[in-house]
Amino acid sequence: MFKALLLTQNDDGVASAAITELSEDDLPSGGDVTVAVEYSTVNYKDGLCLSPKGGGLVRHYPHVAGIDFAGTVEASDDDRYKPGDKVVLTGWRVGEAHWGGYAQKARVKADWLVPLPEGLTTKQAMAVGTAGFTAMLAVMALEDHGLAPGHGEVLVTGAAGGVGSVATAILANLGYSVAGVTGRPETADYLRDLGAARIVPRVELNETVKRPLESETWAGCVDAVGGEMLARVLGQMKYGASVAAVGLAGGAALPATVVPFLLRGVNLLGIDSVMQPYENRLRAWERVARDLPMEKLESMVQPATLSDLPKLGADILNGQVKGRVVVDVNAD
Repeated sequence: MFKALLLTQNDDGVASAAITELSEDDLPSGGDVTVAVEYSTVNYKDGLCLSPKGGGLVRHYPHVAGIDFAGTVEASDDDRYKPGDKVVLTGWRVGEAHWGGYAQKARVKADWLVPLPEGLTTKQAMAVGTAGFTAMLAVMALEDHGLAPGHGEVLVTGAAGGVGSVATAILANLGYSVAGVTGRPETADYLRDLGAARIVPRVELNETVKRPLESETWAGCVDAVGGEMLARVLGQMKYGASVAAVGLAGGAALPATVVPFLLRGVNLLGIDSVMQPYENRLRAWERVARDLPMEKLESMVQPATLSDLPKLGADILNGQVKGRVVVDVNAD
């Protein structure tokens, strides 16, 4: 038997969560690796899944949310993994279309897993989690398109959130001058501790776009917000610079023109962490282990247990969570 935060739905279509004891027979079929889960995280999608209507993401009830996890292989029908191997999983709609990390056991396809890189513990891997993995994918994409230290300031929007926090720490550790955007003045010291050289109040970038081009300011950008802010930032990029866009918190609409792309050669790079090829996932995790300072990682972490999750899910939807939430699924 093992514990899980199980979501169930009543006849009115309203979901609720309760810690429940399950057996391995309750795990969904179709996977070829069973993992003893040790840690998971709380991301924006988790908050949606934990909401009374499932945020439009949960396909079937009963359901176990949690869009990532790290743990130890217990059983495997795939030669790539054997019992005792440490593994990490992000993406593949785990926690949405498939049962996820808010349980002490998970059964998944071997293709979805990545071996835990040397130098990372399972707890550290989830301090990074999907948000940090996405941040590293964004940094890799910017560098693949020519960004290097010394080119100028790199902007990080939504810098106090999960993706933004890790992106700030990674970029600063690699020698970039980072400008972090935040709407919460109380997070300024937190961002400076992560390595941000400058704090940009969100209000400066939240104005409606009036001109398609402004002064060339940013050598690169990790944008975790989207919407009006992304449109504003596009007009401020240096010639040939790139924006790695990873989030839609500001909305899916992009009220911009083609002018930044035509006249400045700006690159808009979409970062999707859900179905990355194995080689990209492995490369990203190996770079996380190498390029993210662990002492900065610890400063981002807020610990949690399964019983904390319903409130934390609501808090993250309301923008009240700073940094990374690491869930110890065995603590309750």
